Amino acid sequence: MLDIFERLALAAGREVMRVFHTGCAVDRKSDASPVTEADRESEKIILSGLRAAFPEIPCVAEEEAAAGIMPTDLGEAFFLIDPLDGTKEFVNRRTDFTVNIALVRHGVPEVGVVFAPCTGRFFSGRPGSAEALEIDDDYQIVGRRPISVRAAASPLAVVASRSHNTPETEAYIRDLGAAEIVSVGSSLKFCLLASAEADVYPRFGRTMEWDTAAGDAVLRAAGGTTRTLDGKPLAYGKRDQADDEDFANPHFIASGRAGAIPA
Repeated sequence: MLDIFERLALAAGREVMRVFHTGCAVDRKSDASPVTEADRESEKIILSGLRAAFPEIPCVAEEEAAAGIMPTDLGEAFFLIDPLDGTKEFVNRRTDFTVNIALVRHGVPEVGVVFAPCTGRFFSGRPGSAEALEIDDDYQIVGRRPISVRAAASPLAVVASRSHNTPETEAYIRDLGAAEIVSVGSSLKFCLLASAEADVYPRFGRTMEWDTAAGDAVLRAAGGTTRTLDGKPLAYGKRDQADDEDFANPHFIASGRAGAIPA
């Protein structure tokens, strides 16, 4: 399965970069968030590949969800797809947008890939194994190396959202004491923790499950954790929520080695 995820992420990333270089119009969804041809074409590639290879596994994808297309029953396992996480970065010609594919089983992000096609950074994870992949100019994998989270650095390296910072996030960072701030967009925040480049990612703003599942899978495979503010692991497949829409996440804190980050 991971091989198929990697192949589809590379194909989708190639298409995203085609649109990035040629340019495209920016539309607005009902929630006013941007969407482009790159989002739509990337999602088509990923969904076509997943549904051909795994017809029995339901898919939840960002652009289909925005159009009201959802599986009626998730079953014990389903796919979460964000075809272009960081559309604002993409539109503003920044480089840290990503393609994200994840398998969720029993509420846990179990397998995931995160590919940043503009920079070539590529991360994959499955239970007990996380890797950083090396990509050549032809979108071929030419190398792999294992990655794992680190013991907390001093000062802590805190990953913050480039486009969605909040006063709560700033207060949490202040409470940690002296900290190095790493600002980056999209699901790469999880991957910086997984690859021992940062220590904690606090998110006190809105996210959806397709925003986080792939990066969270990589982080957990590398030995990290993602927990809600009550200390429970962030769960996936949330529907019929009393206070929010389907697949919306609560606030959470992702971190490297367990116990390394103060509560």
